[in-house]
Amino acid sequence: MLHLSFFPLLVLLLAATLGAAFPRDALKKSCSLSKYQFLVPHELKAMQKMKDQFEDIMLLSDRKCNTRVFHRKWNLAELSVPDRVMLVEAELDLTTAMLALPANPSFTEMRQRPLAFLTQAQEDLRGCMAMEAPSHQPSKKLRHWLQKLQMAKKTETAGCLEASAILHLFHVLNDLRCAALREQCT
Repeated sequence: MLHLSFFPLLVLLLAATLGAAFPRDALKKSCSLSKYQFLVPHELKAMQKMKDQFEDIMLLSDRKCNTRVFHRKWNLAELSVPDRVMLVEAELDLTTAMLALPANPSFTEMRQRPLAFLTQAQEDLRGCMAMEAPSHQPSKKLRHWLQKLQMAKKTETAGCLEASAILHLFHVLNDLRCAALREQCT
């Protein structure tokens, strides 16, 4: 009889010991961007449909823009991994903000899936930066680009920033892929 009452106590003690050795949040705190290394075809298709519809809308508008936010004279692979993540996070900040702007109902519906995907990627990147390099200082190259981005946000119209973000969407996705590949991005 004594052995039966001792067994549950032993199980509780073992569970408490293992619980302390392997914290519950240990698995949640790993930074994995691997799901962005190769994007799922239906996500790419949704992005392409949205971009195509936007290009059709642009043809009908009289918008004249010279925004060069996404143009760089250097390759993303030249940056350190934390710099890459910072850059893509900044690109996604702009892109998600522009996709969240009010638009006609059919375009609003078209961009919901891409916006959800990009917002999730943005959150994942923020989590990685907070975990892996919370006090990282950007390189001179990245700092210059981030200043250029901030200047464009202040001087360009929302319409031109929106056009630039949507028309360069696949550029941002390629940068996201590079950040996800980490050291393997060349």
